[in-house]
Amino acid sequence: MFWAGRDPAETLAELRALGLRCGQLGLPGDLDLNCAEAWRMALADAAFTVYTVFAAFEGESYADLATVQRTVGFIPPATRAEREARMRGVSDLAAAIGAPGIATHIGFVPEDSADPDYLAVREMVRRVCDHAAGHDQTFALETGQEPAEVLLAFLHDVDRENLGINFDPANMILYGTGDPIEALGLLAPHVLSVHAKDGEWPARPGALGEERPLGEGSVGIERFVAELKRIGYRGPIAIEREAGEQDLKSAVMLLCEAGASAGPD
Repeated sequence: MFWAGRDPAETLAELRALGLRCGQLGLPGDLDLNCAEAWRMALADAAFTVYTVFAAFEGESYADLATVQRTVGFIPPATRAEREARMRGVSDLAAAIGAPGIATHIGFVPEDSADPDYLAVREMVRRVCDHAAGHDQTFALETGQEPAEVLLAFLHDVDRENLGINFDPANMILYGTGDPIEALGLLAPHVLSVHAKDGEWPARPGALGEERPLGEGSVGIERFVAELKRIGYRGPIAIEREAGEQDLKSAVMLLCEAGASAGPD
């Protein structure tokens, strides 16, 4: 996964030099969305495929659980209207560059389906799905900020065929919401895309866990890749590192080795 903000051609040249030919494009919350043509041209010149455009929003912070609940995604009431409009713009940009999917963190989904915030966010997700469907796009919700069972119930309640999840195993650990391998098995029919990320469990209640380089956390990459094969996932795996550095070459090698250990497709 890589982020817009720098020159598109230079960004893609760096990725191609690592042997990468596809990925997820992240859009910072303050990025001017009038950049679609520059990205479309650069992607064509580099023969590089973006399969998901991932949206972040201005004002979001991942400092701790309370701050995430207050600032991230569709949950904060004060920013819902502007963030819904932003998602429509992200969908339009994705269509312009030929990306078949969009994604974002929608924030902590309340477990109570009668909660006013739950109902408001459900309707927002429905409207974003409907807008994305006009571009023949999928809309993926990032995992981890609620237990898999809560997310699954929410997906069923939204009831849109183009809605699914971007499965991030480390987020389940960082937020302390459940074993990522068990969650992957439960959510398997709805997995549209996957992140390869690692981390350690929170050290205390109310804190976030610590992200780690791939293979150095508690996810268990061999176990994760084996479960992806078991559920029949055949899509790309996006290497993501949000905090700190990640050696992409070593991460790619680790995933290839895990794939080989998991046996033939």
